[in-house]
Amino acid sequence: MPEMYWYVRWPDNSEERCYSPSSVITDWFTPGQSYPLPEFLERARSSLNMASERVERKYGFACSSALDQLQRIELRGTQFAQQAGAEVTCLSISR
Repeated sequence: MPEMYWYVRWPDNSEERCYSPSSVITDWFTPGQSYPLPEFLERARSSLNMASERVERKYGFACSSALDQLQRIELRGTQFAQQAGAEVTCLSISR
C-alpha cells in the first residue's frame, strides 16, 4: 500500500499537505480540479475512510493517521462553511 500525499488549496488560498495511506485517493481527487466545499468534504470522508479500511483488511487495525487527517480536514472545512461558493482545489498527488 503506497503512502500518498495530496496537496490542496483552501478557499483562503492557503495550501496544505494531506496524507493518505493508500492510493485510493487518486480515485477521488484529480490534480488541478476544484471542488465545492461540501463535495470536497464528502470525497475526503469517503476516500480516507476507504483508505483506513484497506489498512484494516491488510494489517488488522484501522489507520489512525488517515482518520486524524480526516479530522483535520473536517475542522478546517468548518472555517469556510458559511462562505458562499467556497471551493477547495487539489493541487497535486504524489508518493
